[in-house]
Amino acid sequence: MTVSSRRTPFLPLVASLPLLLAACTGAPEADAPGPAAAGFPVAATSCGYTSTVTAPPERAVTMNQGATEVMLALDLADRMAGTAYLDDAVPDEWQAAYDEVEVLSDEYPDNETLLAAKPDFVYASYASAFGAEAAGAQDELAKLGIGSFLSLFGCGENKPSADVSFASVWDEIEIVGDVFGVPERADALEKEQQDQLDELAAEKPGAGLDVFWFDSGDKTAFAGAGEGGPQLILDAVGATNVFADVEGGWADVSWERVVKTDPDVIVLADASWSTAEDKIAMLEKDPVLKNLRAVADKRYVVLPFSETTPGVRLADGAVSVGDQLTALTQQD
Repeated sequence: MTVSSRRTPFLPLVASLPLLLAACTGAPEADAPGPAAAGFPVAATSCGYTSTVTAPPERAVTMNQGATEVMLALDLADRMAGTAYLDDAVPDEWQAAYDEVEVLSDEYPDNETLLAAKPDFVYASYASAFGAEAAGAQDELAKLGIGSFLSLFGCGENKPSADVSFASVWDEIEIVGDVFGVPERADALEKEQQDQLDELAAEKPGAGLDVFWFDSGDKTAFAGAGEGGPQLILDAVGATNVFADVEGGWADVSWERVVKTDPDVIVLADASWSTAEDKIAMLEKDPVLKNLRAVADKRYVVLPFSETTPGVRLADGAVSVGDQLTALTQQD
């Protein structure tokens, strides 16, 4: 499988009042805008909003794990003034860098807490981060001289700014790389992940396997559907998603439909709010679900939630699922 890169174009935004990232954040005020840094200004557009930066941010705050891990993957921890809202553990390779960044809140910090960190840029994975009870609206932050960027996949109302694909994941990474003046790091990361996907495409560790992707839920199953991260991962490993015909990235499906599919393997998203252990216990206790072949034979694949959503760890998720499927088939 070869996925072509789609470099997102950036055109300088001509405006009468350019965004000064140092303004109103505790940095000294300038009487007039200075010359733009080389390669700048950069216009970062997503979800119908454009934020223009005239120099690489130095005091960014990330909201949500996806945004935080893009920054860490691009080796930008030293540009972070704060972070907030994890879903699960940060990978070991980035833990030391993450530990050097101040955690502003377990979930979303309010606007007052955010401003106390004196940010010059806010990067979030979900639209809720810019709600009135969190960071506040992006245009209001702009009035304070604070740039911002919302993930291409976090626009709200299940309407991403881009089609969910590995190429659009890389588009977001490239936007962030350009905003922070490190496009070469984004390019290197894309090449590394493309190589991983090419290897999976050659091996097809999931070939011939029907897979149910179980995110969460008890009354119904919140399942990986045909248009999100789970589908991308299952396509990458050559497996069949039993709910590939369902619209959206995730969807509620009845347990009767799950029973009817009787999958070969169940992928379990492991999150702090819905652990894989809890889901396994529910499946094995239920008088009907325990008779599914995958449950009876304990054919489970467990994946951190942060590797199941469109983001910098999605390729890692595909590699992990591929490795675990290989291990399962070798046991047969």
